[in-house]
Amino acid sequence: MSPEETDETFMRAAIAEARRAEALGEVPVGAVLVHEGAILARGQNRREGAQDPTAHAELIAIRAGAEALGTFRLGGVTCYVTLEPCPMCAGALVNARVDRVVYGALDPKAGATETLFTIGSDPRLNHRFEVTSGVLEAECSGLLSAFFRRIREAGRR
Repeated sequence: MSPEETDETFMRAAIAEARRAEALGEVPVGAVLVHEGAILARGQNRREGAQDPTAHAELIAIRAGAEALGTFRLGGVTCYVTLEPCPMCAGALVNARVDRVVYGALDPKAGATETLFTIGSDPRLNHRFEVTSGVLEAECSGLLSAFFRRIREAGRR
């Protein structure tokens, strides 16, 4: 399998997590952590259900991945996430020492790996990660657009 096919395969798993979040009434963002070619951990937005502002898909996946590996140092791990990580999540990915972040949709309001900030590549930090953007971008952004369109339409009634 080519690197592009591998990225698409794991992004589809992150999209499945986003759909699970959406089914719960959450903003449809999903993440999976991959280690040694297999999914190590999964996460999906749970902010509404948990009433926790830190319950982002990436943080939930990072916590589960650290527990599975028995260490907070997630070297050798790639995080696949449907939306560009925010500053909080990008910082957590640095602190978790992931090797790579792959995301689908840009986040023009809070993106912190390429759009507004470049936290994962800032040389002043103790760790940096590789970033690949735009993997299955249309599908990832379409999920979010459709979700917020439904919210707006429901508010008009």
